[in-house]
Amino acid sequence: MLRHPAHFIAFGFGTGLAPVAPGTCGTLLALPLYWLAAPRLEAPAFLLLVAALFGLGVWACGVTGRAIGVTDHGGMVWDEVVAFLLVLFFVPATLYWQAAAFLLFRLFDILKPPPIRYYDRTFKSGFGVMLDDLVAAFYTLMVLAVCKTLLE
Repeated sequence: MLRHPAHFIAFGFGTGLAPVAPGTCGTLLALPLYWLAAPRLEAPAFLLLVAALFGLGVWACGVTGRAIGVTDHGGMVWDEVVAFLLVLFFVPATLYWQAAAFLLFRLFDILKPPPIRYYDRTFKSGFGVMLDDLVAAFYTLMVLAVCKTLLE
């Protein structure tokens, strides 16, 4: 993991090396990152940061996937980190909403309903690694938006 900076990033600073549920550990890494960054950044700056982190992930996951010979290794969790940062940006900043977002995001990321599974199987590059989690984030936000509307 420390041979190249891309590996350190792709493996979520080591969270992807967890022996059980590395994707869940990577998703959890997004929480303290969000809590540190969100209060210090205006909305456009935060979204620009997420876009930059997405681009960084395309590079890091591409380099790492080629180096280890597995395009989307389970330990590469930067895709979960970035996608969940985006989810957290749009979700109300309460424990209830963030927990619901976490559970839904993990559900969509694990089950990969269409077209997530299609993107996961079709795009074999750093972009593909990052893309399917972005779609899982979109699904999460759509479900939460419907829930929020029903609760109002």
